[in-house]
Parts: sequence; C-alpha cells; structure tokens
Amino acid sequence: MLQRCNDPKATGYKHWGGRGIKVCERWLKFQNFFEDMGICPEGLSLDRIDVNGNYEKNNCKWADYKTQRANRRKK
Repeated sequence: MLQRCNDPKATGYKHWGGRGIKVCERWLKFQNFFEDMGICPEGLSLDRIDVNGNYEKNNCKWADYKTQRANRRKK
C-alpha cells in the first residue's frame, strides 16, 4: 500500500500513486493502521471500497480475491 502509492519506482505505481491515490496521514504510522483495521483475516487482503478513493479507514475493508477482482475500475 505505501510503496504502490508513494514510490514512483514501484511496480504498478502508475495505477495507484500515479493516479493520485494516497494513504491517509494516520496510516503512515503502522500502529494507527493496525488500530483501525486489526489483524488481516486468513485468505483476505486490504481492499478499497471506492477504487478511486484513498487508503483510509472509511474506504478500506478486508476482502477475498474474488471480491477484489469484482471491485475494479474501468480502464
């Protein structure tokens, strides 16, 4: 999340940071991210509810691969 939004050399940066997707300031400190999201349940990963929105508490959830594949922006 941090790398794809902040590092222009990261694979896929153009799809996140290059489009203006940011990580909220609170989540720049891992403890705050952990407080908001908790432990990642097995088989899930972080997903943004609004694919054009930022990584922040109100726009993120844990989701399985199938759910994430269905939650994609139109190119």
